Amino acid sequence: MIRSRKILKVKPPDEYPPEDGNYLRGNDYSPVAVVILLHTPYDKIPDLLLKLSKVSIEAGAALAGFLQTENIGIEKIVCNVVANPNIRYIILCGVESAGHRPGQTFEAFIENGVDNKRKIVGAESLTPYLYNISIEAIERFRKQVKLVSLLFEEDRRLRIDPEILKSVVNACIQEEPTPILNFTLYDP
Repeated sequence: MIRSRKILKVKPPDEYPPEDGNYLRGNDYSPVAVVILLHTPYDKIPDLLLKLSKVSIEAGAALAGFLQTENIGIEKIVCNVVANPNIRYIILCGVESAGHRPGQTFEAFIENGVDNKRKIVGAESLTPYLYNISIEAIERFRKQVKLVSLLFEEDRRLRIDPEILKSVVNACIQEEPTPILNFTLYDP
């Protein structure tokens, strides 16, 4: 006889999310957060990228926000996601920024972690160091989440298509395995 294991949702702490930043907060019980790569200053965010964050929240994401830098930006994401154990997926979308390369750095971070000097292993950015968070938080984050990267899409439009993003968020919150793009996603 196979026993079904039920995964319980928990209420995040009152101080959640602990880090401020340019993000929207949605359903705290959702298993998905969305990271949108930002290649402009915060006061000049293109309307399309703002729409991506709104669509993510409307589709049911816990958090949807922007990643501009390969170090402090990643640290803030780690802190906010670790503070909410319900989050198990990170959807990464947008267009890579030259120089900082936050998308490639974030992917390398989830895949490889950091070395003993806190440099993100395999990162191609200029300053991929995570000095302001604990190794325990880093390891917990890497164990807690699975990355759903839309950056692999050859067609750049798919990386920033609100309907594609909405469909991927929806797939992450389904109870049954749902195939989408090159992924099979669900919330058990």
